[in-house]
Amino acid sequence: PQNPFPLPWREPTSGSALSFPMKRKEDAATDFSFALKVKSQVPIVCPGHTRPLTELHYSAATPDGVFLISGCHDKLPMLRRGDNGDWIGTYAGHKGAVWSAKLDSSALLAATGSADFSAKLWAAVSGEELATFSHKHIVKCVEFDPFEPGQAQAQWLASGGAEGRLRVFDLAAGALASEIETRPPADAKRGLNKVVWGPTRSTILTA
Repeated sequence: PQNPFPLPWREPTSGSALSFPMKRKEDAATDFSFALKVKSQVPIVCPGHTRPLTELHYSAATPDGVFLISGCHDKLPMLRRGDNGDWIGTYAGHKGAVWSAKLDSSALLAATGSADFSAKLWAAVSGEELATFSHKHIVKCVEFDPFEPGQAQAQWLASGGAEGRLRVFDLAAGALASEIETRPPADAKRGLNKVVWGPTRSTILTA
């Protein structure tokens, strides 16, 4: 059948990034080759962790730059500069693998979720532990609330994990604000792997 979207057949110019070397238009079905010239890039390697990583998260742009936090099975999440990967600090305090690590939009607060049945709130740059939120099973995900106009830092933290319960913590009070059972009783083994705030604080998605 005739191609409803015919290509503009032409000879490639010298030095083209894309090359379509063909002899005749009628050879298209059997004699098509495609070459893409890609400029090689050298990745920045960020050493330090000793076991597999579980999560990477960039902060939003701040007056001090962009920051990168990493979660790992070695129990020690790390903070780095987002532009060059330089190490800033390590958050020490968890007794189990860290499954989730997030920064709020100001990059002033960090949150982590762990296999030690806890989520922790940290002062992002100093590494000071600000609060520990106890759970009854492994915490697989944490997520700060989205910023609203005039907001200086996050006010709420959502968490989820092997229990299948969504929890929301009031960061100013350092206490649990709400708890929702997300799985049906017949599916007691299903946990939460991800929680995501909607554009406003009125909605939280779980998976």
